[in-house]
Amino acid sequence: MKNLKLIQQGAEAKILLNEKNNLIIKDRIPKSYRIPPLDKTIRKRRTKAETKLLNKASEIISSPKPLKESNEFQIIMPYIKGKKLSQFLDSFELKEQKDIMKKIGESIAKLHNSDIIHGDLTTSNMILLKDDVYFIDFGLGYISKKIEDKAVDLHLLKQALEAKHFTHWKELFDEVSEAYEKILGHSEAEKVFERINAVERRGRYRH
Repeated sequence: MKNLKLIQQGAEAKILLNEKNNLIIKDRIPKSYRIPPLDKTIRKRRTKAETKLLNKASEIISSPKPLKESNEFQIIMPYIKGKKLSQFLDSFELKEQKDIMKKIGESIAKLHNSDIIHGDLTTSNMILLKDDVYFIDFGLGYISKKIEDKAVDLHLLKQALEAKHFTHWKELFDEVSEAYEKILGHSEAEKVFERINAVERRGRYRH
């Protein structure tokens, strides 16, 4: 544990950095409120599912690929030493922000084209390294062919941009949408966009 540094503590897991070899360890922590055998089963299942998603995603987009040393409760992967977009996006010129959003839209489309739903598309889970945007944390991700799930995935990003990067959020999301459509094709993308509108209408109706 000597070389391990805690860099994030969530409800489900601790994120540790092994400073000696530049590796990230995502360690799913036990939950005292769960029966121990059930807790182990849940943690194993979620770790296995996320590892599988990361392996698949890393073949399609820029995303850390789990190492073979990963185990039933831990995912071990390379440390992406870049800039977390939630902290740095607003510091760039608008043109550069748009270029970054284009890359994000392309990556989301590639994931959705392979039926991968990230589940938590926010700029906190995106790291800019040189000219590349890496997607991290697939802990809420899953496989789905449903248009609804893809729409909700994109809608989450739209909400995140509006909340965190509100100055130019409309222009930024337009850039994402345009890039998404180019990769996915007009017909498929239009189904997703129409469903986003339906999701937003439902949200307004509830409030």
